[in-house]
Amino acid sequence: MAKERALRRAAREAEAAKQRARRARIVARRQRRRALLTRLMPRRRRTGRLLVRRSRGQRAGIAVVTLVLLALVWFLVDDIALRLVLTLLGLLCLPALVVVALGRRTS
Repeated sequence: MAKERALRRAAREAEAAKQRARRARIVARRQRRRALLTRLMPRRRRTGRLLVRRSRGQRAGIAVVTLVLLALVWFLVDDIALRLVLTLLGLLCLPALVVVALGRRTS
């Protein structure tokens, strides 16, 4: 009985060793492929700044002009529904107006 168990255990261990070797080959292949791809792909150059498309002055100008226009809408328009509609319309159109006014730079 002990010999049979030892034989079965040896067979299980041999099968487990085959599976471990197979998994190790797969992992090694993945790592080699990933290393090759990282060597071949161009690196992304990140500047580490958020919103780098616009300079600090441009961003400040956009914010100031937006706030001034919203203040004008809220001071000059009496109807609250029209105020809300003009505010939402202005905020929705703001990105398009910024691109038209300042252009889209590609770095």
